[in-house]
Amino acid sequence: MTRQVTSLSPTFSPLYRQIKELMMSSLEAGEWGPGDAIPSESELALRFGVSQGTVRKAIDEMAAENLLVRRQGKGTFVATHNDPRSFFRFLRLVPNEGGLQQSHSEPIECWRAKAGQDVARVLGLEVGKPITIVRRLLSFDAEPVVLDEIYVPSDLFPDLSLEILKGSDQSLYSMYESRYGVRMIRAEERIRAVAAGKSNADLLRVPEGSPLLLVERVAFTYGNKPVEWRRGFYSTQKHHYLNELG
Repeated sequence: MTRQVTSLSPTFSPLYRQIKELMMSSLEAGEWGPGDAIPSESELALRFGVSQGTVRKAIDEMAAENLLVRRQGKGTFVATHNDPRSFFRFLRLVPNEGGLQQSHSEPIECWRAKAGQDVARVLGLEVGKPITIVRRLLSFDAEPVVLDEIYVPSDLFPDLSLEILKGSDQSLYSMYESRYGVRMIRAEERIRAVAAGKSNADLLRVPEGSPLLLVERVAFTYGNKPVEWRRGFYSTQKHHYLNELG
């Protein structure tokens, strides 16, 4: 069935952007799941009643935003957190010496609470709505480097527990995706320097008062919906935060 796009928006929008919005709607509705191949450019052009060039431009933009992945000779696929390359897209901590390292996640606590004003504001919830809070350590070469405090809406992750976290061999975002059908597609971060309090210092094995990076991240799923607020305390004794621009 061909879907016409001329009446999508009352204001001007380039045709390829309209096609992109239609494709985003298909992703959000679950028509194409993480790791799935999407239809070919010719099939999409027929479906939307536009040229293949217009479809190609929409796919190019979605690939640049890490929503889709092109594979030479195989087609175009929905990006997934199960792809090892996606791990370093959201964790920008690298060692001062040597190459990239895989981290080890150690869940410490997981409990239910009611959203206070700060969490409610960040996640777009009503104050008092149920949330789940997770504390975990990320270690590199058996040394704790990151202490995460993570806040998520309980209705999206209804059975998330310490037992489930400890029993998973996936990254947290991979588990969100495979177990709960929630895919993180982008994030916003704010970074500032803080002094390590006693509790954080003990867990990170640094002296109390040591400088840490506090990385506050809000992660969004389809529809620009915030679904996770993460406060990460980063020890930078042997690591640094790397952000490549351009």
